Amino acid sequence: MKKEFGVKPYLFPMPTYMIGTYNEDESVDVMMMAWGGICAEDMVALNLEEDHKTVANIRARGAFTLAVPGVDTLEASDFLGIATANKMGDKFARTGLHAVKSSRVDAPVIEEYPLTLECVVEKMEEEPYGLRVLGRIVNVLADERVLDEKGKIDAGKLGAFVFDQMRNGYYAVGEKAGQAWSSGAGLMKKG
Repeated sequence: MKKEFGVKPYLFPMPTYMIGTYNEDESVDVMMMAWGGICAEDMVALNLEEDHKTVANIRARGAFTLAVPGVDTLEASDFLGIATANKMGDKFARTGLHAVKSSRVDAPVIEEYPLTLECVVEKMEEEPYGLRVLGRIVNVLADERVLDEKGKIDAGKLGAFVFDQMRNGYYAVGEKAGQAWSSGAGLMKKG
């Protein structure tokens, strides 16, 4: 038997991403978000509320970075989702994280995050559910510590965590459970 919950945004897992932008005074602004992800080979979609300082920064700069945080930065990353730069000007400084300027877009790269997408704004669309920001990926940066012996990104080394919207928890990701486009291939032969 299944229990009904009505209309809820209950899907698991929800990603945790960090949006990096610059404020008008060149200080760093970073915001955690979970409503978004890859929407094309070279595009990301972010669903945001208009009143975020990060949204004003994206509009002004036309660029942002999108990073995958690791569990080693969970406390600081969660704080960056709780605090608002509209009320707390030193929000990023409080975390102890470090930023460098991207060489490709007008946005910061947070050194402690193992995987960062550098993005330019392609489109911003007002929708009934909020603002959708479409960003074109112009480059991907990965810390050497998350690369395998062939120089490819190893998702198991990211130390990533996902958001559980049903109970407001974070869950570590890392153990490989199968091989995409291969684990179910045996069922193709049945018939």
